[in-house]
Amino acid sequence: MEWTWLLTAWAIFEIILRIVLLGVIPGNRRPTTAMAWLLAVFLVPSVGFVLFLLFGNFRLSRRRREQQEQVNERVRAGTSALADVVSTYSGPEWVTSAAELNRRLGSLPMVDGNSAELIAGYEESLKAMAEAVRGAKSFVNAEFYIMSSDSVTDELLTELENAADRGVDVRLLFDHIGTLRIPGYRRLVRRLKRGGIQWRRMLPLLPIHGQWRRPDLRNHRKILVIDGEIAFTGSQNLIEPSYNNPKHRRAGRKWVELMVRMEGPIVATLNVVFATDWLSETDESLEYQLQVSDRATAGPITAQVVPSGPGFVTENNLRLFNTLIYSAQHRISICSPYFVPDDSLLYAITTAAQRGVDVELFVSEKGDQFLVHHAQRSYYEALLEAGVRIYLYRAPYVLHAKHFTIDEEVAVLGSSNMDMRSFSLNMEVSVMLLGAEAVDSMRSVESAYRAMCQELTLNDWLGRPMLAKYVDNVARLTATLQ
Repeated sequence: MEWTWLLTAWAIFEIILRIVLLGVIPGNRRPTTAMAWLLAVFLVPSVGFVLFLLFGNFRLSRRRREQQEQVNERVRAGTSALADVVSTYSGPEWVTSAAELNRRLGSLPMVDGNSAELIAGYEESLKAMAEAVRGAKSFVNAEFYIMSSDSVTDELLTELENAADRGVDVRLLFDHIGTLRIPGYRRLVRRLKRGGIQWRRMLPLLPIHGQWRRPDLRNHRKILVIDGEIAFTGSQNLIEPSYNNPKHRRAGRKWVELMVRMEGPIVATLNVVFATDWLSETDESLEYQLQVSDRATAGPITAQVVPSGPGFVTENNLRLFNTLIYSAQHRISICSPYFVPDDSLLYAITTAAQRGVDVELFVSEKGDQFLVHHAQRSYYEALLEAGVRIYLYRAPYVLHAKHFTIDEEVAVLGSSNMDMRSFSLNMEVSVMLLGAEAVDSMRSVESAYRAMCQELTLNDWLGRPMLAKYVDNVARLTATLQ
């Protein structure tokens, strides 16, 4: 009899839970995201509810959001005059409009007089960063999603330690969970503790110290700033190209990345993003580094930093990407390792193809994350039917670079994928480079990718096994659980 009452009470509780969450979950969420959570709650109420408590809130703490807004205000005050006076960009009006959108959302100005050197080689970019740190005189600010102390990164880590030993202020940030799950985490921490580098974990998940948040929030940015004069950003983490994974090494699987080395006023605006994250983790202000000085021209490129993440009230990267894609007249080339678009981005891309724009998408033939890869595949049919050309970068390589070009006017690269995680959950940074010189450099990289790819046709895709279609469609549901 007692069991009957317990089962009845539990059934009533689950019914009440469903009714309550029916009015809670849709608040401030995309309909597709809300429906995915409601499906989980209605199918398995207790488990779905626990998962929702753990993963349903994508906002950072109020303290972090307030800090972000305070820094935004200081940046607006410190750079507004420079944006009005220095930038003489004379390209299409739609580019200027996109830059103004980003300025209002991310607080960072469009600045002239920059150089930008793309570095596609994995070890070449690490060597270039090590060389730049070797010449540091005042400060080095390093921020990476994943860090590792291994044979490939040792030179750069050694140069960071040497810089600290000779009196350079070296600050280093890495994402706690992103780095924790990599073999060799403890070895890295021991090495950092022995040296003179000032370091912190980003978004630490340490309940015993009162540090708790949604477990899958990540700081996904990759930034290196030297003396406010040289900066690197892009897709590459500080780890050897098989991610210290014996399984990857046996399969010959390596990550393919793209970084950019920059000089000019854009360096200071990239440093703003680092300073914001450093403030969040340490309460130490680097405001003295935030001013964009009127330094000598380093090159002909106009550029703008695109910060985004839960610390902002809007999805800065998604809004900018959609604006640029809708503005395209002739050609769009996109490279994204995790391509799981929301409806707005999917419509922007397919609409561009349907109105006659040449659209191509570079993705990996075989991804490194099972669910994300299969969720990505579920969009191929709609893209191919709209006229998008899809190029599969041959396995076992993982094409992890993240960038796109629009006509002959705009190139964008950085840490941001074209997926809902990068738009809502991850803290990301990208750089928008304006002008034919930047686009031509990116097109050379895209051409090299194309030579390593096999084009996917609609007929081939429609002929894949039914089981593969089923797995793709189920995985697509998980992509919206944000």
